[in-house]
Amino acid sequence: MVRVVADAIPLYAAERVDATVDVLRSIARVVDRHRYVLGTEVAAFESAFADYCGVAECVGVANGTDALEIALRAVDVGPADRVVLVANAGFYGTTAVRSIGAVPHYVDIDSRTLTMSPTAFEEALASRPSAVVVTHLYGRLASIEPITAVAATRGVPVIEDCAQAHGAAHNGSRAGSFGTVGCFSFYPTKNLPAIGDGGAVVTNDPALAKRIRQLRQYGWGAKYQVDTQGGRNSRLDEVQAAVLNDRLPWLDTWNQERRSIAQSYVRGLGGMPVGVPPSVGSDSVAHLFVLEVDDRDRFRDDLREAGVATDVHYPIPDHLQPAYAEQVSFSLPVTERACRRVVSLPCYPGMSDSQIAKVIDVIGNHFAMARA
Repeated sequence: MVRVVADAIPLYAAERVDATVDVLRSIARVVDRHRYVLGTEVAAFESAFADYCGVAECVGVANGTDALEIALRAVDVGPADRVVLVANAGFYGTTAVRSIGAVPHYVDIDSRTLTMSPTAFEEALASRPSAVVVTHLYGRLASIEPITAVAATRGVPVIEDCAQAHGAAHNGSRAGSFGTVGCFSFYPTKNLPAIGDGGAVVTNDPALAKRIRQLRQYGWGAKYQVDTQGGRNSRLDEVQAAVLNDRLPWLDTWNQERRSIAQSYVRGLGGMPVGVPPSVGSDSVAHLFVLEVDDRDRFRDDLREAGVATDVHYPIPDHLQPAYAEQVSFSLPVTERACRRVVSLPCYPGMSDSQIAKVIDVIGNHFAMARA
C-alpha cells in the first residue's frame, strides 16, 4: 500500500505555466480561423523560434523523435550508415537512427557532464560515420564546440538533440545553432511545452530547410508531387503552434526559475555524498535536476516516503535495451555507471522556496539515517 503524503512534491507541475498563458484563448484563435494544419500560427512560430535560436530557418514537425529522423534523412543518412551518439539519453536518438535502418555507434560520456565525450567522438571517426547526434542532456549543453570543430574536419554533419535544452547558451549562441541542424521537442514536460506532441528542426542552411519541409510532408515539392524520397506526414498542428507562440515569450523567465532552483539545490546539498550538476549557468536551463547517488533504490524509497517524487533519466543504456542487446557490443563503463546512479529531483517553474527546502531537508535526513 502506497502512503499518500498531503503536501507531496511532484516531479513536474504545470500550474505556473498554465496560469501564465491562457491556453483556451490560444486555441480559440485557431478555431476562429478554421485552419488547423500549416497555417498562420505555424508560420509565425517557425519565424519566432528561428529568431530565438539565432538561426535562419525553423521547420515545425509532429514531435521531437520525428525531428531527429527527418534531420538524419535530410543530411543523407541512409540504411547501414553509421551514426555516432551516446547511450544514456533515453533511446530517442537511437529510435530515429534505427527508423532509417542506420546503425548506432555508441560512444562513452564524460564522467562530469554526462554528455558526449569529445575524445570518444574523435576516436569514433575511425568508423567513418555519416553523422553524429549530440544530445544536450538534462538541459545542459554538451561540449558542442569542440565536437563540431572536429566533425568539420571530416565533413561529418552534426545534429543537435535539443529536446531538453531550449534556450541553453554558450558564448552568445543558443542550443540548435552550433551544428548542421538542431532538433527540438515541445512535449508537455519540456521547458517550452505544448499541450500535446510537437517538434521542430532548425538550421542556417536554406537548402537543407527546404528539404526538411519536403520530408515532413510526404516528400512533396509541390502538392501531390513527390520529389524527395523518405518523406512522411509529420506536421506541427496549428493548435500546438498557437500555444507555443503564446508561451515562447515566457521561456527565458521559466528557464531562469529552473536555473535558480538548481542553484539552490547545489548550495543546499553541498557536503552531502551526492554528485551534482557541474554547471547551473547560462549553458544549463535545468530541464531536469539530476543527482548521482549510491544505493539509488533506497534513496528514492526514502524520498517517496517523505512525499518527494523522483524519477530516473535514464535507467537502461541504449546498448543494453532488451530488444537490441544481442545486436550491439560496446564498452561504455562511464555510461553504465551513470545509468546505475542518476536520479532526478523536482525542478519546475513555480516551485516554492519551502518546497525546495523540504527536498533538501529530506535528502539530508536520508543520509543522516544512512550513517546512523
